[in-house]
Amino acid sequence: MITEVLLILAGHSSSLFPKDHHLNPAFTPLLHPGEIQCLESLGLIASRYRRIKMACQNLSCSTSRYVCALSSTLSHILKEEYESLVADTEAKVLSRDSELVASGSFVPLSSLRAIFAEWDAPLAALVALVDELESRDSWKPGNLIDLLLDRSRTGVHRIANIISRLAVAVQKAWRTQLIAFLVHGSLSPTDPLASGQYHLLEGSIPSCVSLQSRESIAYVGRAIGTIKAAKWQKQLPRSIASENTSMLETVLPEDRHDFDMVISRIRTTVSEWLWLNVLTRKDVEAAVDTLADYFLLRNGEFSLSLIREIERLKLSRLTIRSGATSMIREQDLNLALLRASLGTTAQHDTSLSNLRFSLPSGPLRPLLPSLATMTNTKLASNTSTKSGPSLIDPTQFASHLLGTPLSLSYNVVWPLDLFLHKTDLTTYATLFSYLSALRKTHTRIHACWTSLSNAQRARRRWTGLGEGGTSEDLEDRRKLLRCGWGIVRDMGWFLDTLLGYVMTDVIDVEFGRLKDLLGKGVQGNGEGPGRNARRTSHTWTGQTEAPIDELPASGSTNSNTSTSHLDFTTLRSIHATYLDHLLSGCLLTHPELTSILHATLDLCERFVAQVERWGGDVLPALLFEGSLNGGEEEVGAMVKRRWTVVAEINEKLQDLLESFYEQLSLSTSQLPMNGITDASKSMFINMSLNHTTQNLSRGGKGDAGTRVQRHIERLLLRLDFNGAFSKPRGSKEPVEVDILAAGGI
Repeated sequence: MITEVLLILAGHSSSLFPKDHHLNPAFTPLLHPGEIQCLESLGLIASRYRRIKMACQNLSCSTSRYVCALSSTLSHILKEEYESLVADTEAKVLSRDSELVASGSFVPLSSLRAIFAEWDAPLAALVALVDELESRDSWKPGNLIDLLLDRSRTGVHRIANIISRLAVAVQKAWRTQLIAFLVHGSLSPTDPLASGQYHLLEGSIPSCVSLQSRESIAYVGRAIGTIKAAKWQKQLPRSIASENTSMLETVLPEDRHDFDMVISRIRTTVSEWLWLNVLTRKDVEAAVDTLADYFLLRNGEFSLSLIREIERLKLSRLTIRSGATSMIREQDLNLALLRASLGTTAQHDTSLSNLRFSLPSGPLRPLLPSLATMTNTKLASNTSTKSGPSLIDPTQFASHLLGTPLSLSYNVVWPLDLFLHKTDLTTYATLFSYLSALRKTHTRIHACWTSLSNAQRARRRWTGLGEGGTSEDLEDRRKLLRCGWGIVRDMGWFLDTLLGYVMTDVIDVEFGRLKDLLGKGVQGNGEGPGRNARRTSHTWTGQTEAPIDELPASGSTNSNTSTSHLDFTTLRSIHATYLDHLLSGCLLTHPELTSILHATLDLCERFVAQVERWGGDVLPALLFEGSLNGGEEEVGAMVKRRWTVVAEINEKLQDLLESFYEQLSLSTSQLPMNGITDASKSMFINMSLNHTTQNLSRGGKGDAGTRVQRHIERLLLRLDFNGAFSKPRGSKEPVEVDILAAGGI
């Protein structure tokens, strides 16, 4: 009987259990109920073991190396622990061990049940595991590792230990493929981690791997694979490959911190080598110049032409009542880019083909004003709800240029994508939306000024030095005209001041500093293009800059170059700091200021549109009232209605300008103004880059914050050059006060 039970536990079939773990009814009258219960419990353990062994045989025939690794490890665990327990128990019975054989003559079934009780829970968990594995035809490595790690998180130590060993076996198989991808740039034909274009496949990476490490894996694998496929004359050195392999063999994905550290070190090492051998300084400088010309509007000729072309496109497409052409699509905007370049310095620029406009909300169709307002209000409310009051809203100025959210993107090709990330391009797109909104509103105000001047010149041919009209509305017409001119003057002056500050004190200065830092990196090697580039880029400004900060030292421990050489880690740190300074200097890191600017631009557009609806003049024509209306309306009623609109706009404009000056004054004493860092624009995605950022912050954070503060102080001086904002409202003229009386004497 005992021999039969041991054979059943070892996986053999028997007449005791004809089906599953239920005892044969023929033996039931011969056994005690306690013995029946012990036998059925042992039969349940044996049936689960047979189920797992059969599943292991089936899974071992799978085409997935990860499933085969799991089944092999599971078979090894059962052989080393469960089957050895059966053999040891049989040996104790044969040797009549006193712990098992009672009185040296019989073996209690309860003793056998107690020995194998420790496998009750593990075998039940393993049966559930193999059932789930066999329920699907194929398993991605990431999903399989996630399943095992999830099932290993249990309070039963033996279950956690067994499934953890299975997870480690699968992770080791996955790590082998990862080493092949990261170190050699090769992909397996079966169960590859990435596609032919080196994009990570869905389910190929376990969820325990952080997003930063995923990006680094794709980054390094694509770089090494592309160099290998292109048969580049310089391949990754064998010493670096061996070092990276050794580091990867010491970690597993489940050890998140250590795994992220190793991946970040590999990325830093490969990036340094790429910067010295693949991505040249010429490529970086060309990309920086292109982004500055088209996203930061340093090519003013092209930017003005583009604004005019988009306005022409809106008039030609959105004024048609119906038809296939009564909409603006992305291809129309991309064609407008090419048309805008004709006759400008950008006409023969090949990098212009990498620029693309996108419409996130779809093609723009002519809508009723109420519907357009409702749509824009909904979009604004949704955006503000998602972004929150304290975060930078990248779409806040995106609808000024076209009337619907519009985004400019840049197609980054290899190897520039090693240097420029999606977050950097998002920052550039935000800056383009902001600057194009300022420039477009500025040109609209100038056009309004021209329209008012032409109307004034035409009216003075008939009215002489006055404004015309009758004695009833003469004073009202004069007051309305003066107020309209005052609004245009204030709007034009404010936009002139703000644009001059942004383009000259912020963009031009920071761009020149970036070019100088790029040039300093090669001065140690006998080259110096940075100074020449700096001088060329500042020819049109007529300004000289203060001495710039010294080139920061690299935070990478893998760089074999001298301290005067600009390594890849420092390059990305410099570029990230450059973008942060642009955002801070352009006031985009201050939510209160950006909201006031947004409202000011909207008010300017509203005033210009109102003047256009009035025929290009604030005053109504001399014959628009009186006899032409058949006496239904009194003389001067139209002037009063227009005065109501103009006075309201003037009041709102003055409030917005004073609020802007007040918030700008407060921002100089607020620390977040000097460096609000959002996770969406942070490009330091590994630990080595974080160390580099810390080194940079220790050496130049104070200087950078002071530099931004000096920029803002210059803007404050420009805005308050005549003391208009610093004086209390209502006391425009200085009041003569005796000095003794002012002193209280």
